Amino acid sequence: MTHSASPVRFETGKADEQDILVHLQDCDQFFVPLLSEKVNLAEYARKLFDKAVTFEAWFEGELVGLIAGYFNNTADGIGFITNVSVSPAQKGTGIAARLMQNCIDYALLKGFSTISLEVSAQNVPAIQLYKKFGFTEQSRKGDSLTMNISLERST
Repeated sequence: MTHSASPVRFETGKADEQDILVHLQDCDQFFVPLLSEKVNLAEYARKLFDKAVTFEAWFEGELVGLIAGYFNNTADGIGFITNVSVSPAQKGTGIAARLMQNCIDYALLKGFSTISLEVSAQNVPAIQLYKKFGFTEQSRKGDSLTMNISLERST
């Protein structure tokens, strides 16, 4: 019998607060600096669950990829990505790219013109991902880069 891996499922807004917390704990060591050094993970998971739009990748019932964004600034049309993470076992499988595309598609659908994010200047893989999607560096403060993408509606 051949082993067939169950496919990764992509969802929006399905994760509960506990799913998000477990995922953030799983990914903490890969944040630069550690996410747990910047925020209380339980409080952050609650905030993401309550206020963010979550773009999720699920594998065998486990949340393995997460992009969380705030899309509440409809007056200015600016969304803000607050989290991009993929579980260690799933890194390099294209999950982050698929989630980023889902996030951009959502922003376009909702009429947003810009998505902004902050990233550590030391986090080269993340910066490469963002540049691949057209994000450009807007400013640098200490070790933190602010990157934006302007969304063009294709007709």
